[in-house]
Amino acid sequence: MPHAAQDRWMRPYRPGPWRVATAALALMLASYLLLAALIMALAGGVSGAAGVLVVGLVVIAGTLRLLRVGVWLSGKGVRQVGYFGTVTVPWGRVTSVRTAQQPVKVLGLPRTVQGQALVVSRRGGQPLRTLVTDHNADFLGRIEAFDIAADAIESWAAQLR
Repeated sequence: MPHAAQDRWMRPYRPGPWRVATAALALMLASYLLLAALIMALAGGVSGAAGVLVVGLVVIAGTLRLLRVGVWLSGKGVRQVGYFGTVTVPWGRVTSVRTAQQPVKVLGLPRTVQGQALVVSRRGGQPLRTLVTDHNADFLGRIEAFDIAADAIESWAAQLR
């Protein structure tokens, strides 16, 4: 059964190429910042080096958070991890998980197009914010991967609700 490891949160899909490429570029920028901090510290500019070091560490922390964004599942419930916040809903409060045709954002930018989104409705509350769409950083250009991930999440919900 897919929910055999009930104590472990797992993502039912891999991060997409857009998310990985963005993270790789951000980590490359962080490496340059850390190298610049080292050079500044060796040259005697300790206060400037400390500032650049802090900026580099913030870029690394932001990149790690970017890689965690998405839907995570366990036997306990469904967790939607956003860049600035996380919402966890126990399976008992999930009323439906379905895909819907609706306007979706392209790579999280303000521009919207018609696409598919995974909608999670919860009992006694509003639907969760849509994080999984066929135009987000995980599935842009990978429609089959979106269908597989949506089916996996829907099957978890059907078995554990």
